[in-house]
Amino acid sequence: MIKIKSSAEIYKMQKAGEIVALAHRAIENAICNGVTTNELDQIADGLIRSKGAVPSFKNYNGFPKSICASVNDVIIHGIPSEQKLKDGDIVGVDIGAYFDGFHGDAAVTYGVGEISEEAKRLIKASKDAFFEGMKFAVEGRRVSDISSAIQMYVEKQGFSVVREFVGHGVGMALHEEPEVPNYGTPGRGGRLFAGMTLAVEPMINAGQKEIVVMKDGWTVKTADGSLSAHFEHSIAITKNQPLLLTICD
Repeated sequence: MIKIKSSAEIYKMQKAGEIVALAHRAIENAICNGVTTNELDQIADGLIRSKGAVPSFKNYNGFPKSICASVNDVIIHGIPSEQKLKDGDIVGVDIGAYFDGFHGDAAVTYGVGEISEEAKRLIKASKDAFFEGMKFAVEGRRVSDISSAIQMYVEKQGFSVVREFVGHGVGMALHEEPEVPNYGTPGRGGRLFAGMTLAVEPMINAGQKEIVVMKDGWTVKTADGSLSAHFEHSIAITKNQPLLLTICD
């Protein structure tokens, strides 16, 4: 069942989202040659807890860390470790925070030092695809209108869209209905209503769309070893423009 949020509940989601945004700001400031993904995890975990919130991902279905840190050809769900980032890497960081009964969820792919032109284009395309989708995230449209806009933009850039993992509703639970794919035919699927809250998250590959899930059961990589980028915000559907929930001043 899709849960429609009241204005008071959306306000609470904004507060959870602010904490996510602050954690991303701390991560962005810490990323450099030689930092480990475990160190990034500790930074985000500490920031989230200092605000009275709890990391949404820690122990979620057994996930062992507080963030996902997905390096280079890892699409999503990279488990922080003693892996050191190096100049030229890209790392997708996905962060969730649970505060006052609600979750915020956002992801950004960051470059480490000087990165390749392809990596720059890929990261930009993941972000721009999100905002292309947002043009259709208004009351009266359908979920697939968002999905189709993302796919069309990504493929025009010469990249591919991951099929097996999708965006989702978000709120009192980290994952709620409906699913929000990053591909599809416009005009299909559930209709959007004011008060719906969604985590929209393009996951795009520089090469082919096929994926491989590693033996740990979490880490998802590109099958061809190409780079991958991930961008996500939690949003609320309104009668006018969508409201970004995972931002801070």
